[in-house]
Amino acid sequence: MGKGTKAVRGGVRHVDEKVGPVVEPIYQSSLFMYRDPEVKEVPHTIPLKYSREDNPTVYAVETKMAELEGGAAALGFSSGMAAITTVLIALGKPGSRIVMPLDVYGSTLVFMEMFSKYGINITITDPGTESVIKALDKGADFVFVESVSNPLLRVYDIPSIVRAAKDVGAVVIVDNTLATPIGMTPLEHGTDIVIHSATKYLSGHNDAVAGFMVGGDVNLVNTVWDWRRVLGTIMEPQTAFLVDRGLKTLHVRMKAHEENARAVAEFLSEHPKVKRVYYPCLPNHETYEVARKLLRNCGGIVSFEVKGSMEDAMRVYRSVKLIIPSVSFGGVESIITHPGTTTHRHWTPDMKARAGIRDNLLRLSVGLEDVEDVIEDLDRALRSVP
Repeated sequence: MGKGTKAVRGGVRHVDEKVGPVVEPIYQSSLFMYRDPEVKEVPHTIPLKYSREDNPTVYAVETKMAELEGGAAALGFSSGMAAITTVLIALGKPGSRIVMPLDVYGSTLVFMEMFSKYGINITITDPGTESVIKALDKGADFVFVESVSNPLLRVYDIPSIVRAAKDVGAVVIVDNTLATPIGMTPLEHGTDIVIHSATKYLSGHNDAVAGFMVGGDVNLVNTVWDWRRVLGTIMEPQTAFLVDRGLKTLHVRMKAHEENARAVAEFLSEHPKVKRVYYPCLPNHETYEVARKLLRNCGGIVSFEVKGSMEDAMRVYRSVKLIIPSVSFGGVESIITHPGTTTHRHWTPDMKARAGIRDNLLRLSVGLEDVEDVIEDLDRALRSVP
């Protein structure tokens, strides 16, 4: 089946055939009949007994997600950070070495700092594929990267990182939130684990907070499942229903997001008040060649630097009317963010300089409005800059 068919019809469903609902019901039940306790339990399978472990609505969207990413199995979590933390707590141990670049999600870095007090060795490299591969020369147990970074949209060369990681026996974890399974499926390139914040494009409507882990090996997934069971980080059934609804239109939405974002990126590239535009499929992007090789969809995020100071960037941020000033991305509404005072507000000036995040940088999540209206709003706001 193609990606669109999998998004609409994929997954294992648990429905009452006498009633025959077309849409997976919300199984809002904390427990289920457990008729034969003598049956040997197998993680993440039927029979179900308690929703902290498994739930039919959650299981349905998990199996769909596994199909979309081409994995052996998937687990749903209460947030993207719940997925990241549960995976690393489950698999890491005192003395483990984790390699990751500086430009991963800010809360991921915060967790790594917390995690290090348990004897985990964290190596933070400069952004870019080459820096990650160089750090792997010293050995590692895990390497954690994002397929497309936030907010400068660097596309990491996942096949090259996988080769270097396998040479030292490291488990490769890729956060695929920005790319989505429509843009890239890292497991096809040898990745061990894929992580998603389903809050973003997967649910797609800014009305759910959720996460996923997809594994290429079912035993690896079962290990994480056991920790999820104890930690209680499972996705809730009503959230799973919303995420499943979002997944059904993911392939259609991502085409529209990409089309709108390309138009916005091209407009901004020619605007006299814009210094620089970051979009992975523009030829002037630093990872353009990697994007051409790996991305099937370039996504809906466009970052740009306003000509001038932070005050000029904030003037644009405050002057938009249609676009919503806020955080996050991936919904149907266009949202503008100032990374320096939101997502990266706790970073030191040195960290920002290393990552290339300047005070005049804005990140735009291009939504599904008529793109002419988004461009008109941006143009009006940019012309407020002296």
